[in-house]
Amino acid sequence: MAKATSTLDWCVIRLGEDHNWWVHETSDPVRWDVDGLSIVDPRQVSHLIELVDALRDYGFDQDVFESAFIPFRIEKDLGNGKVRLKRVKDSLFESDDKLFALADTLDEENGPYADLLDHLTRCRVKMLNDLFEFESKLTVDEVEDEIREEQNASFIEGKAIHTFEELSAILDFMPAGYESDDEAPAKEIDEDEDLPEIDAEEEEKLKNDGSLKWDEDDEDADDEEGKDGDKEKDEDEDDDGDEDDADEDERPAKRSRKR
Repeated sequence: MAKATSTLDWCVIRLGEDHNWWVHETSDPVRWDVDGLSIVDPRQVSHLIELVDALRDYGFDQDVFESAFIPFRIEKDLGNGKVRLKRVKDSLFESDDKLFALADTLDEENGPYADLLDHLTRCRVKMLNDLFEFESKLTVDEVEDEIREEQNASFIEGKAIHTFEELSAILDFMPAGYESDDEAPAKEIDEDEDLPEIDAEEEEKLKNDGSLKWDEDDEDADDEEGKDGDKEKDEDEDDDGDEDDADEDERPAKRSRKR
């Protein structure tokens, strides 16, 4: 007997203007509404895995994370910013393939993705209370209320919240007035990092290229002009000095003040 409803075996995704991936079509249109349905790409999956790794000492359960997502891999590039994905059974943490992750949101209130949001929030609160001495302990309700307030602002603007943004809001959450404990140091800039390499023959041509020497010639001319100017200036100063000496001889000597 055939199943009453089809299973989610594949989906077609599109790249949005926000550079995130959104679901365009699914093999199960009955249960899955693609309106505002986002999917996490492999790069984002890797970043999320790095963030949750810091929560392992605070009760993070990897199985809760795995259960909240349906993994997919690329099956075909359809062009025009669309890709067809095929469902797989691989682990997001252990697979060597670059996997996409679709949040299981069929039951938004009590489903596995809702459980994950609650689980990550509790782990994050535990970590923050352990790392920082707050005047009063941070609570799960405070974090949820603050995040929900930001989400409501997006809803009012008619903006759909991407799954990656929703998870990052929890995993990167910091109370006002505190800096992030996992802030990365500024990257040192290598001045030669983006410069193309030049072989010896090409470098020799550049050295002998007269068109590249105008700066050097102008500098030499400026130096010569500066030297001539200094010389004339010194001669003028000598002439002025002689005139001053002559004036000194013609002036009467000052009287010495009697005590």
